[in-house]
Amino acid sequence: MTTQAPTFTQPLQSVVALEGSAAMFEAQVSGSPVPEVSWFRDGQVLSAAALPGVQISFSDGRAVLRIPAVTAAHSGRFSVRATNGAGQATSTAELLVTAETAPPNFLQRLQSSTVRQGSQVRLDVRVTGIPEPVVKFYREGAEIQSSADFRILQEGDLYSLLIAEAFPEDSGTYSVTATNSSGRATSTAELLVQGEEAVPAKKTKTIVSTSQMATSQTRVQRVRLKQTE
Repeated sequence: MTTQAPTFTQPLQSVVALEGSAAMFEAQVSGSPVPEVSWFRDGQVLSAAALPGVQISFSDGRAVLRIPAVTAAHSGRFSVRATNGAGQATSTAELLVTAETAPPNFLQRLQSSTVRQGSQVRLDVRVTGIPEPVVKFYREGAEIQSSADFRILQEGDLYSLLIAEAFPEDSGTYSVTATNSSGRATSTAELLVQGEEAVPAKKTKTIVSTSQMATSQTRVQRVRLKQTE
């Protein structure tokens, strides 16, 4: 059996949470054999007994720590350590609990773009807010769900829509909404995917011209026939 040291394919992201709301840390880890996962807070081993109400789970490489209702005392550095016989890896992030709220704000808005058919397209926004906003992407008003063709990624305050291979039918108006308990913000942009023309413009003109010439030659032949008669 091949062994592989643990690797975080998706590391922890720092969280800013409103006092009394839920906070969640999530990481994706790979390794063979399947690693054992441990959590730490400010360097101390974390357990449900040490932090009442905390919910810890690990399944299919997804390590999750959730605190249903945070208080200022929960603020600190949280770490997750994955260990197996081949080695170990650690990911760390901060939890900041605040009593203040802030509506969503776009630090980076969507940008309109024109791309060629078959290109990979990435639409990025940066958005902040307290509590952390729920961010959704839309095309022509219809919500986009993450799939093999359309991947929605998050890294801190950076949210991205990745289109693996763009086609002309993907053209349209794209928008992003960010919503939290303090408000809502929207950013909109246009995407134009240029397809390959089946018949280039110049060739079309040539074909039309040839057709006209053929018609003209036929007319000339008819006139000559009449003159001969």
